[in-house]
Amino acid sequence: MLRPSSLAISADAVRPRPLTHGLLEAMPRIRHGFFTREGGVSSGIYKSLNTGTGSRDDRALVFKNRARAAAALGVPAARLATPYQVHGSNAVVVDTVWAPGEGPKADALVTARHGIAIGVGTADCGPVLFADAEAQVIGAAHAGWKGALAGILESTIVAMESLGARRSHIVAVLGPMISQKNYEVGPEVIAAFEAADPENRRFIAPAPRPDHGHLDVPGFIIARLHAAGIAAADLGLCTYADPERFFSYRRATHRGEPDYGRMLAAIAME
Repeated sequence: MLRPSSLAISADAVRPRPLTHGLLEAMPRIRHGFFTREGGVSSGIYKSLNTGTGSRDDRALVFKNRARAAAALGVPAARLATPYQVHGSNAVVVDTVWAPGEGPKADALVTARHGIAIGVGTADCGPVLFADAEAQVIGAAHAGWKGALAGILESTIVAMESLGARRSHIVAVLGPMISQKNYEVGPEVIAAFEAADPENRRFIAPAPRPDHGHLDVPGFIIARLHAAGIAAADLGLCTYADPERFFSYRRATHRGEPDYGRMLAAIAME
């Protein structure tokens, strides 16, 4: 029998505790977080901090989860901006915040506005948070293989530079995403990478199925950031391999689940 002090607390008593990295923690007046699926109010396959407005979860619960995440970053829910992600290369400058689910079609946001949190949703793709503490410019990018190959990381850097950032001062951190071990791709993806640059073969390892390979998207993202002159780090956590902490589109597909939650990665300036 459980003693009273050991009884499980209600969902409302649990708060999100996002993952952070020292590169961004060291920057004054900047708050960031790679939120896990813990600390929210959703249930079932969306348990518990599902922040994805594109999911089929109860929208009231999604909005409550987003509010919890925003509060953890020190901003009101109405000051959290996320885009309508399309796996492209468009980065948008944020001056004012739109309603949840009504953002522009883009895969990165940048801002020089204080008191605004900008973020992206992921469930296997790579969330990348950027900051130039000296210029007081921040960015957030959603980088799956398509977006990373198309140039979303470079677009984010250029958009930050348009606000006064200097790439020699920008740092970037890659949050949890699917690892190479768990990401088998078909010949069309391999062909796209090799066509873009034959050197990209180093990010593809053999797979059991003929003409398939295991793609190292995290390694590719970090390499692109370094090539762009950005100091970058990777949390090194796999979304597919950790169902307790992370949502995963591919894991949900393999399990035959009808939908999946999304995690938020966001950054703000006080």
